[in-house]
Amino acid sequence: MIKNTILFCCCIAIHHLLPAQTKTDSSLSLSPKERSIVAISAHTAQGNMPQLQTALHDGLNAGLTISEIKEMLVQLYAYAGFPRSLNALNNLMAVLEERKKKSVNDAAGREPSPYPARKTMLQTGTANQTKLTGRKIDGGVYEFAPAIDRFLKEHLFGAIFGRDNLDWKTREIITIAALAAMEGAEPQLRSHFGVGMYNDLTKNQLAELVTIIEKEVSPKRGMVARQVLQSVIDQKPYTTATLPDEVIFSIGRKIDNNNFSGTAWLNQLIPTDSSNNIMVGNVTFEPGARTNWHLHPGGQILLATGGLGYYQEKGSPKRLLRKGDVVKCLPNVPHWHGASHDQPFIQIAITNNQNGATVWMQPVTDQEYYNPNQKD
Repeated sequence: MIKNTILFCCCIAIHHLLPAQTKTDSSLSLSPKERSIVAISAHTAQGNMPQLQTALHDGLNAGLTISEIKEMLVQLYAYAGFPRSLNALNNLMAVLEERKKKSVNDAAGREPSPYPARKTMLQTGTANQTKLTGRKIDGGVYEFAPAIDRFLKEHLFGAIFGRDNLDWKTREIITIAALAAMEGAEPQLRSHFGVGMYNDLTKNQLAELVTIIEKEVSPKRGMVARQVLQSVIDQKPYTTATLPDEVIFSIGRKIDNNNFSGTAWLNQLIPTDSSNNIMVGNVTFEPGARTNWHLHPGGQILLATGGLGYYQEKGSPKRLLRKGDVVKCLPNVPHWHGASHDQPFIQIAITNNQNGATVWMQPVTDQEYYNPNQKD
């Protein structure tokens, strides 16, 4: 029996889902149609009709049929609500009328097959939910509020997932994109990342989906979605931290080396090359994450753009950094920087590599990190 409190999605044990993935991640990416599905779903969930209009044109140009897009927008009523679903459908009608006036004939697509005979919608939905997740879903909130369990099975998994003009992998792309775009749906998003993997979405495809959210919908929502996805991949619990209200750049890639403690992400904005010795990177630290002690032969400038962080030079007290603070790291002075213990921190690091690359040293100890007056 599964105990949980998630309303809009079926919760499953992530360790149960991950082994079911059999395709090679490195060889698969989202198709142009699937990328359009992500954008359409996310803008619908946010109620952003101007951006949705553009995404609808792109989706039709990519080969989505009218039936497929209508089906997507109908499904989204279960996640974004009837008002946004209806607004999106009206937007689609306007887009199709505009294209028709320009003599653009979009493919109608096929309608769904009839529902199975001799089965109630509750029976159909229960079977679909079990097949979609790989196990029976009950307990927890579903025992506390049986009505929500019945409505999920009848409406979402029966009436909607029972329509076969979209396959379940596509429906999971729609669901994940919508949840990633919405505030406060991280538990449901985590669950559906797992369901998506169980239904043949690869980790690379999900990472690409998150990148679309970052670039085309909201950098902040993309940051949250990437953290949730990483927690699923690592099979670790996701704990929600207070994120900065404004995120300027996308989160980039998780830093996977021994020069950092905790989880940090790097978006390399400007790399060095033969004509430029200045490197600019956007670094996002999760709570408690920090660099090792290190120094820059050419110096460095830090621009704090969000959250709450620390900076400390060797032999000096630790400094607290807030949005708008600027730090000038002098050449060859050992220092470290990172997030506070309970809040993330975002910085832009401008590094001069003219006199040599960064010299990395030992990790920052817990005593150094937690003692505000520690000098070492």
